[in-house]
Amino acid sequence: MSIVKRNNLVFPSLMNEIFKPDWFGGMENYNTSVPAVNIKENEKDFELELAVPGRKKEDFNIEIDNNVLTISSEMKTEKEVKEDNYTRKEFGFTSFRRAFTLPETIDEDKIKADYVDGLLRFTLPKRKEALPKPKRMIEIK
Repeated sequence: MSIVKRNNLVFPSLMNEIFKPDWFGGMENYNTSVPAVNIKENEKDFELELAVPGRKKEDFNIEIDNNVLTISSEMKTEKEVKEDNYTRKEFGFTSFRRAFTLPETIDEDKIKADYVDGLLRFTLPKRKEALPKPKRMIEIK
């Protein structure tokens, strides 16, 4: 699995656009061939998690282009059973593609991904300037 950054352009976006339909969507976009996604915002990053069991990390294609993170996968299966008078051949093909518009607060060069026990997880770190500033004391004179 590799993350490919194709373009270094940064386009303006608002933080609340992270939940627009191409990022998260509602149940109207749900079907069994597209994995559901969990998105969590932390102080220093976002976590993105997709449930995609039965695959290997090599089955995923992950790209970043113009602030869009695209995750896709294709999987083909084939099984043939030969017995006395018959041959049974079963095959299947499953694929999906999800695209997520990233806010400009994400540091695209530091995005990390891992695939463990059927869960594809991404850590999307926020840029240093987007992190909360520490509290400071003001002295009264």
